[in-house]
Amino acid sequence: MAIDSPAAAGAGTQAKLIAKEYNLLYLDTGKIYRLIGKLRLENKKFNYNLVKKKIRNLKFKDLENKELISDPIARSASIIAKDKNIRKLIKNFQKSCAYNPPKKFSGSVLDGRDITSVIMKNATFKFYITANLSVRAKRRFLELKKLKKKVSLKEVSKSLKNRDYLDKNRKYSPLKKTKDSILINTSKLSKKACFKKIKSIMHKKLSN
Repeated sequence: MAIDSPAAAGAGTQAKLIAKEYNLLYLDTGKIYRLIGKLRLENKKFNYNLVKKKIRNLKFKDLENKELISDPIARSASIIAKDKNIRKLIKNFQKSCAYNPPKKFSGSVLDGRDITSVIMKNATFKFYITANLSVRAKRRFLELKKLKKKVSLKEVSKSLKNRDYLDKNRKYSPLKKTKDSILINTSKLSKKACFKKIKSIMHKKLSN
C-alpha cells in the first residue's frame, strides 16, 4: 500500500492502523528525511558520505525519536528533500522496505510525499490523504503541546503552509495526487471513521 499526504493530514496514523490490521511492514518515509535533516543541523561538515553511512546503518527505532517532529528539523528536512543525490539514497532504502519486507510481514505500507508517484507506482492500493490547513495545524499544535514544545497555533499553521509549498513545488518528486490514487479528506473524519472507510475501499477492491 502506498499513501501520500501533506503534513499532519493523518496519513501516518492510518498507515499504522492498516499495518497492524493486515500484518504489514510500516515505514514513515518522511521520518527518514527528518532524520537526515537532524543530521544536517548537528554536523558542520554535513556531506553526502555522512548521509550514505547513516542510511546504511539506519534502524527503524531511529525513526521513533520524538525530536524529529520539531519545526527546525522539519525545515531542514525540506531542504534535504531538494537534493537529488540524497533522494536517490533514501529512495533505494524505501524501495527495499516496500518490495522486500521481512518474511514475518504479509507486505508493506509506506506513507510520504512521493510514494504513489515514484516509490510504489504499482502498489495494490494507493491513497492520497489530506485535510484543510486549519485542521492540520490544530492537530500538529496539539501534538507539539503534548511534547511540551513552546509554539503557537499561528506559528504551526505558517510552518505547515511553507512546507506544503516546498513539498508541492520542489523539482524532484513533488507531492501530488496521482490519477490512480483514492482521495480521502480527513478534515471531518475521526481516526476510526477514516480507518473504516479505507478498509471498506480495500475490501471492495479485493472482492472484485
